[in-house]
Amino acid sequence: MATLNDIMVAAAINILSAFAFFVAFAVLRIQPLNDRVYFPKWYLKGLRSSPSRAGAFVQKFVNLDYRSYVAFLNWMPAALKMPEPELIDHAGLDSAVYLRIYWTGLKIFVPIAFLAFTIMIPVNYTNGTLQQSKLVYSDIDKLSISNVPNASHRFWTHLLMSYAFTFWTCYVLKKEYETVASMRLHFIQSENRRPDQFTVLVRNVPPDPDESVSELVEHFFLVNHPDHYLTNQVVYNANILTKLVEEKQKKHNWLDYYQLKFSRNQSKRPSVKTGFLGLWGEKVDAIDFYKSEIERLSEEISKERMRIAKDPKSIMPASFVSFKDRWGAAVCAQTQQSRNPTIWLTEWAPEPRDVYWRNLPIPYVSLAIRRLISGVAFFFLTFFFMIPIAFVQSLANISGIEKTAPFLKPIVEQIPITIGVSIPMKATFFITYIMVDGWAGVAAEILRLKPLIFYHLKNFFLVKTEKDREEAMDPGSLGFNTGEPQIQLYFLLGLVYAVVTPILLPFIIIFFGLAYVVYRHQIINVYNQQYESAAAFWPDVHGRIITALVVSQLLLMGLLSTKEAAQSTPLLITLPVLTIWFHIYCRGRYEPAFIRYPLQEAMMKDTLEQTREPNLNLKEYLRNAYIHPVFKQEDDSENDSESDEGTVNSDREPELVPTKRQSRRNTPLPSKHSGSSPPSISEVHFWASATSPIAALLPPSLPLLSAFLAFALAQFLKLFTTWYKENRWDSKRLISSGGMPSSHSATVTALAFAIGLEEGTGGSPFAIAVVLACVVMYDATGVRLHAGRQAELLNQIVCEFPPEHPLSNSRPLRDSLGHTPLQVLAGAILGCVVAFLMKNST
Repeated sequence: MATLNDIMVAAAINILSAFAFFVAFAVLRIQPLNDRVYFPKWYLKGLRSSPSRAGAFVQKFVNLDYRSYVAFLNWMPAALKMPEPELIDHAGLDSAVYLRIYWTGLKIFVPIAFLAFTIMIPVNYTNGTLQQSKLVYSDIDKLSISNVPNASHRFWTHLLMSYAFTFWTCYVLKKEYETVASMRLHFIQSENRRPDQFTVLVRNVPPDPDESVSELVEHFFLVNHPDHYLTNQVVYNANILTKLVEEKQKKHNWLDYYQLKFSRNQSKRPSVKTGFLGLWGEKVDAIDFYKSEIERLSEEISKERMRIAKDPKSIMPASFVSFKDRWGAAVCAQTQQSRNPTIWLTEWAPEPRDVYWRNLPIPYVSLAIRRLISGVAFFFLTFFFMIPIAFVQSLANISGIEKTAPFLKPIVEQIPITIGVSIPMKATFFITYIMVDGWAGVAAEILRLKPLIFYHLKNFFLVKTEKDREEAMDPGSLGFNTGEPQIQLYFLLGLVYAVVTPILLPFIIIFFGLAYVVYRHQIINVYNQQYESAAAFWPDVHGRIITALVVSQLLLMGLLSTKEAAQSTPLLITLPVLTIWFHIYCRGRYEPAFIRYPLQEAMMKDTLEQTREPNLNLKEYLRNAYIHPVFKQEDDSENDSESDEGTVNSDREPELVPTKRQSRRNTPLPSKHSGSSPPSISEVHFWASATSPIAALLPPSLPLLSAFLAFALAQFLKLFTTWYKENRWDSKRLISSGGMPSSHSATVTALAFAIGLEEGTGGSPFAIAVVLACVVMYDATGVRLHAGRQAELLNQIVCEFPPEHPLSNSRPLRDSLGHTPLQVLAGAILGCVVAFLMKNST
């Protein structure tokens, strides 16, 4: 058990480590030879050049001005000096909002810590429960809820503080959500022109025997978006070509290295072994070897490019479709394009730098299946981790221990009490973790030891020109995928221990403050973001903090129940309900700003741009934006002979769109004055069925698929519930009724929930599905349950008949028919979860 002295020693060690990192950084960053390591962002912007110092040779590498070493911490006020609007212009909205996560942590936990230290700690400390117990404890544990005796009226203080902390956290989150949503809309309205503002990613393009994917896409959008469609770029499966190009680049790097080595010492040509990793094999001239390898790879790349161009299988049923204005792109990205909702699926195209080309060739159906499998696996791992739990429970069941070993009953009865006392006492571990990871770890981030070493190695062995020196810089970027979950851990620890062990809060506050300063400096001087999403990640940040808040409330509820606080614990039930309601409100109020682009904003931006640049050639601007990087160097440079299409002539009458089709599915666009009738329903169905064989293989609707899958999962789960209850595997459960969970309840609730998600809750289909679900579940707990119990009694009566009785050999009746209310509830929850996952998967 860590004592107060142990915590103080650990704090001193980590503070000294952080201070040592800061001193090392302050010394290294002012050395001329490290300037590109600690200020790469300014070099990439062209606003900084290598420092030139006159005088001694050593001054070109080492700073000999003692005055620059005096104020070694002046980088901290410099990092805080830049205002937020200037920071957004300098680094982008993603970086500014990422810093707001740390600022939100300070806004939440500083007032909470003040309340906790003025109210909670005196309440906890002025008790003597730990002194009267036989547990090993420290002085820190006296400040926790463990020091409050069971069934004490002081738990009302913890209840009230839990409400206060929840309301304050929700208030801060609402204000931040509102601010970030406003910042996002303002940023999108004021940012410069980007290709993704005009482009939509179209997936699941139906196959056509008469037209290529590019021709089919162009025909479809000329017909359905005649005034706004501009051009399209199909998606190629160029993963093999990408590997060849990357391998060629590696060979080029080695060739540059050996040529540089030879230029420094021309008395001996460098050599290399052709075997594995150059460890064995024939020894050959290194320069000639890599030149021949580059020539070989160039031939393979040329052949692979020709194969991709000629092979229809290399063209994926997806395309980047660009429009003449943002308004047209917004309409296309946010609407359904076809009567068949499984084809012509549109979404906003990511920024070109954010496209992960290796994943684009994955078929859309495969992506949906992968999402479904991932969601189902997550559901099982989270809520049905049954096999190991059942195994452990079979070995260590409390009631079983009391029956088999009565002398252990006093020990067993003390387990909940011990848990209620011991859980808050684990805060010392997390305090140590925060100091090591949150204090020293953040301080080590600013030192950039790995990029520093790699830069000097590349600079010594590979750099020949200024361009090579620029490529040797490794500015890095904010790792949202790793950094943001780490921040959420600190939110979780702070919210959980705010009521339980408040002494942990100052350590978390120091982490948020230190990280805010360090990462602000890194964003200003170092990091170069790979792409800009306009803070699209904020809804995830908000949702995870809400999850941490709900987890803290549930843990406090369980903890107070072990402390016999029977009067105050039930009042905590409303807290998770209110928190979830608040989250739903914020999603409905602010989340649309992160997933949709208002048409009003798009029209305003288009109007301003057309006024400022009436002769803009948008087609030329978008021509190479979404071409695979391995094809860009092969683009022909001839200019497009078509006239400028940067502006839209609203008076132009739609023209007939020529196609290459020979079948009856030819669909020319009728003139708005021709008076031609629209195609008949039968023709439309013929179009959908003929152009989408993939859709024909899929179930006709989301509700039906959700119902079938929920039924199958419920039947499958009965295998494990039967094993857990009866310690035997019964394969008949896969096709039989009854048991946990109720498959009928899962089926009807999945059907109703999916209809509500897809068509809304105000229509007749949802009302019919809800009534059907209620009838089925009521029947399961009523008529079917009692019929099963009656069958069980009749079977027992028949078994007691003598052998000569005529009914003694009759086949037993099925007694597993109905369900208990708990089984019905479990099935209903399963059905809702399956429908929700299916909706997100499709």
